[in-house]
Amino acid sequence: MRTGLLLCALLLSACGFQLQTNAQLPPQADRVHIEIADPYSEFTRRLTTLLEQNGVQIVPAAEAHAVLKVPVNTVIKDIASIGDSARVREFRLTHRVRFSLSTAQGELLVPEQNLRLSRVISFDENDILAVTREEEYLRSELADTLARQVLRRLSTESV
Repeated sequence: MRTGLLLCALLLSACGFQLQTNAQLPPQADRVHIEIADPYSEFTRRLTTLLEQNGVQIVPAAEAHAVLKVPVNTVIKDIASIGDSARVREFRLTHRVRFSLSTAQGELLVPEQNLRLSRVISFDENDILAVTREEEYLRSELADTLARQVLRRLSTESV
């Protein structure tokens, strides 16, 4: 039994697998103010939670050491395909985020970056409730994935 566990641990370490640790954010990012148009969006809530889990305090602008600017945080739903009878078959959800991190004095720490994720939803007019729930789930999943990507970029892209 121990030999099997030891072998598994050795194989996982040999392939480069590591448990995800806290993000190594710039030292000025210990107290951050988030500038975003919709502070109550799913993306903002998820990003705030992830930052706080990594030791960042979210504070008002006057108390911040750094400012995370998110001028773009949009979710667009458009038609991906149309069926034989000219009815919608699939929708595409696209979530776009643009962000940058600077000190309270304006010194750029992480240059402006764009992230975009898309998912396709099959549409069944006979099961509208299921489609609506799937869309809600995908919106939440896109927001969570983008928030994680922003956190990773903040920890690796410091100027």
